[in-house]
Amino acid sequence: MLAYWTLFFLVAAFAVAEPRRTEGYNYSGKRLPVVWVIVPAVITFLVGFRVEVGGDWYAYLDYLERIHGLSLQEVLSLGDPGYQLLNYIASAVGGGIYTVNLLCGFFFSLGLMVFCKNLPRPMLAIVTAIPYMTIVLAMGYSRQATALGFGMIALNALIHKSTFRFSIWIIVAALFHKSAVLLIPVAALISSKSRMLSVLWITIAAVGAYIILLQDSVDALYANYVEAEYQSQGALIRVFMCVVPSVIFLYYRNLFNMLVKEKQIWGWFSYASLISFAILFLTSASTAVDRVALYLLPLQLVVFAHLPEVLGNPNKANKQWVLLICSYYCLVLFVWLFFAGHNFAWLPYQFYPFTLL
Repeated sequence: MLAYWTLFFLVAAFAVAEPRRTEGYNYSGKRLPVVWVIVPAVITFLVGFRVEVGGDWYAYLDYLERIHGLSLQEVLSLGDPGYQLLNYIASAVGGGIYTVNLLCGFFFSLGLMVFCKNLPRPMLAIVTAIPYMTIVLAMGYSRQATALGFGMIALNALIHKSTFRFSIWIIVAALFHKSAVLLIPVAALISSKSRMLSVLWITIAAVGAYIILLQDSVDALYANYVEAEYQSQGALIRVFMCVVPSVIFLYYRNLFNMLVKEKQIWGWFSYASLISFAILFLTSASTAVDRVALYLLPLQLVVFAHLPEVLGNPNKANKQWVLLICSYYCLVLFVWLFFAGHNFAWLPYQFYPFTLL
């Protein structure tokens, strides 16, 4: 548990100390702030070197065991080829599950940093990502977390007017978890000067992703997530966490200093969050809704990174709002660690190098 609190308070300290930026960090320059090396490195190593942490730990060991003796072609045919490729690499170079988890942790961290770098308060955005996106998702469900990481890179590309790169990154994300194709319609909902070209790219990407990734498993996905009516414990809480920023964004929308396209994107995300919350009361297939809601999580990062200036004075430091947001997510982490139904799968946190001592 100490590792989780250390990670949270480390990022929270950086968030309190960082000034508000009107522009994103420029990675092309040589003056990369050291915090942008420390934070992703810590997240990557904590995710990568965890031992028996996460709800799917033993399932992922089975994935790795299953590919022994198989050719690359056979490995890629097992489903979720991106993740299977990482297993194949780990089997070839050694390191076992730790190699796989390090790579997944790196891709998740990369996506998180790319997504947050252009927000007005990047470290505050990362604070909001620690309790659920990092600790629960990245340390528990490697495929979904990696898909979300690439999904955030895709959203960053879409915001910066590259529908083509958005489509490519979504397909990469779907190679790790098929559910990532749920992000494809986002681009079609955003108006642009080249709307026909955008629709063309989205159609090509959607059809291609369906043929390559989903065609053979649509029936299985429906059976697993809908017909079986799997119950995802805590789905109501997780979706509600997206409802809070959704309400804030829709109510204060005109006060957010964003491009028109950004407001359109996060407006649709807000409506989707509210609809998902309502659906939970209309169906017993909560796992299906919960999986969809995973891709709505970036909304939290965006809204709370802007919130100090929305509720405070845009020309002042607004540290009191930063501290309030950090305290809110500290409470979220506390409640999850002590009261979540499946927290035992994450406790205690064990770090592989220390287990060798």
